[in-house]
Amino acid sequence: MSLTVQKRLWRSVGGTRTHPSIGLSRAALAALIAGFGAVALAGVSVPIEAQMVVYLVGMIALNLPHGGYEHFENLRRRRPSFRWRYVAAYLGGIAGFVGLFLIAPVAGLGLALVVAMAKGGIGGVRVLEATVGVPHLQTRPQRALAAAVRGGAVMLVPMVFHSDTFYAFSTLMVGLVDAGALTRGPTDTVRGVILAGYAAALVAHIALGYVRGGGRAWLVDAGESVLLAVYFAVVPVLVAVGLYFPFWYSARQVARTATVEAEPVGEDDWDLVGGDSVSAAALRAWALMAVGALATFTVVAALYVAFPNPFAGSSLLPGAVAFWSVAISIIALPHVVVGDLFDADRGIWYVP
Repeated sequence: MSLTVQKRLWRSVGGTRTHPSIGLSRAALAALIAGFGAVALAGVSVPIEAQMVVYLVGMIALNLPHGGYEHFENLRRRRPSFRWRYVAAYLGGIAGFVGLFLIAPVAGLGLALVVAMAKGGIGGVRVLEATVGVPHLQTRPQRALAAAVRGGAVMLVPMVFHSDTFYAFSTLMVGLVDAGALTRGPTDTVRGVILAGYAAALVAHIALGYVRGGGRAWLVDAGESVLLAVYFAVVPVLVAVGLYFPFWYSARQVARTATVEAEPVGEDDWDLVGGDSVSAAALRAWALMAVGALATFTVVAALYVAFPNPFAGSSLLPGAVAFWSVAISIIALPHVVVGDLFDADRGIWYVP
């Protein structure tokens, strides 16, 4: 029996292969829930300046390198012709998103929110599939519901529970192009509809998973889905989003990669870091990472030049949060569309 068949059979019966980063990701979110929950109960408010610093450190210093790593691992053993098509499609996605934001910033903001939810949701389901299995997710619509629940927690839940902060920074994000484009935040009615809709989706996801399969995989999925919803409801939105990606998303993608790394994932003849010695391979890997970092910096610098008000007329910290939120969304759109949907057979969230 091949290794691929063994893994699929193992996952189909709800086997589990626990990587340390899975436990750490859950522990990190639980600790943040407990800490910020205690602070809220004590009536203490966390300074917004501190929240912004946490957001920027989490999103830039901790999480950004992982995005480059996902692309690197995906492309390292691919044919050069595919790599060039991939890069061209990626740059085209960035250009299209920038154009949308410059022409219709409110629509661009909406797409940015969808991107964040899609990345968290689709990536989360792929981690579940690789590490625990998904015997309880038996149809494509059910998988889409699972992704919507996990991804929706990232934006829809804080939109309800941290509405003022969410709206304030959404206004700044739109203000990079047009300061008056976003005139008002969600009303109480809209927030109620969002909360009811998300709660219904969460309950439906958990109940349907139980009916379709139950077992350990369903229990893990249900527990993590509830954990995410509570996390984004309790932890202030800037801290929650800033730490979610490095402490949850990236950490868990490491577990997925470690779980599937024994699978053949490309053609070794085309390996970007192949070499006659370990030192040569390490040098080539470093050079590629340096090139990737410079390319990312170039894209971010181009975005800074393209936006009429790159800091939305605000002071340094809030302006930087708004600018980076838009910039990382623009970079992440092709990360999701090109890195997964375009590359369906072997994408950034590969699971054999």
